[in-house]
Amino acid sequence: MTSHAEQDYLDLMRRVWREGDERIDRTGVGTRALFGATLRFDLSDGTVPILTTKRVFWKTAVRELLWFLTGDTNIRPLVAQGVHIWTDWPLDRFRRETGEAIDRDAFEARILADDGFAARWGDLGPVYGRQWVAWPDGKGGTINQIAALVDGLRRNPASRRHIFTGWNVADLDRMALPPCHMTYQYQVADGRLSGILYQRSCDLGLGFAFNIFEAALLLRMLAQICDLEPGEIVWMGGDVHVYLNHGHLVEEQLARTPRPFPRLDLARRPDTIFDYRFEDVVVTGYDPHPAIAAPVAV
Repeated sequence: MTSHAEQDYLDLMRRVWREGDERIDRTGVGTRALFGATLRFDLSDGTVPILTTKRVFWKTAVRELLWFLTGDTNIRPLVAQGVHIWTDWPLDRFRRETGEAIDRDAFEARILADDGFAARWGDLGPVYGRQWVAWPDGKGGTINQIAALVDGLRRNPASRRHIFTGWNVADLDRMALPPCHMTYQYQVADGRLSGILYQRSCDLGLGFAFNIFEAALLLRMLAQICDLEPGEIVWMGGDVHVYLNHGHLVEEQLARTPRPFPRLDLARRPDTIFDYRFEDVVVTGYDPHPAIAAPVAV
C-alpha cells in the first residue's frame, strides 16, 4: 500500500503513458489508453483529493458542480463567473456552422451581452445537470435524481439503489459531450457515507483532477445534508487515457513528489443540497506544485 493516495494516481498515469494502446480518438489528437482502473481516497479525516503534483483550480470545479446542481445547460452563468471550461464546445460549433473566425473572449462577450445569442449558441444540450435534476420521465414530467438520492439516503440508508446517472441514451445525440463521469453510487455503513464514481472515459492529464475533487465535494455535501460522516470515494475508470500532446505534462508531474492533501470544510449547512453557495466551500492547507499548461482536446 502506498503512503499517499496521489501516488496511486501517478502510478496509473505512468502505466497508461508507457503501456497504453496508442490510437486515434474522436478528437483526432490521439491517446494512449488502458481499460479498467480503480483508485480509492479516504475522506474520513476531513481531507479532500485535490492533486498536489500540479496546481488544480479547485474554485472553478466548485462553480461547475454547483452549476450542475441547478440543472442549467447554458454556459452563460459559468462565463459570468469567469469559468471557461465549457466554452470550447459551443465555440467550435459556432465556428463550424457560421464560418465566422471568432476568438474565445469575443464569443463569451457576446454570450454575456446578447440574450438571443446566448440562447442560440451557449446551450450545450441536455448535459449533466439536466439529467441529474430533470431526467424526462416519459410522461411529460421530469425526475430529480439528486433529490431522490437524498430522500433515499435519509429514509432507507441500507438500500443498494443509491444511484444517479447522466447516461440517458435517448438524449446522447443532443449533448455537446456525452457524460464522461456518468454514474454515481453510494453506500451507508456505520454512519459513514461512501461513494463510487464510474467514468466511461477519463482524461488523466486534465479531467481527472476536476472529476475526483467534484465527486469528493458532492459526497461531503450529501453526507452533511443527510447527517452522515464522510467515508471513502472510490473512482472507477473505463477508458483511461492520456492525450499524445500531453507528454510534457506527464513527465513534469511524474517527476514531482505528492504533498499532503488539503482540508475541506463546509461553512454552513443549507436547507437542501441545492442551496449550497460557492462561499460555503472552504479549502485550507493547499500547497501544490506549480500548474502545468496543456491543451484541451475538443
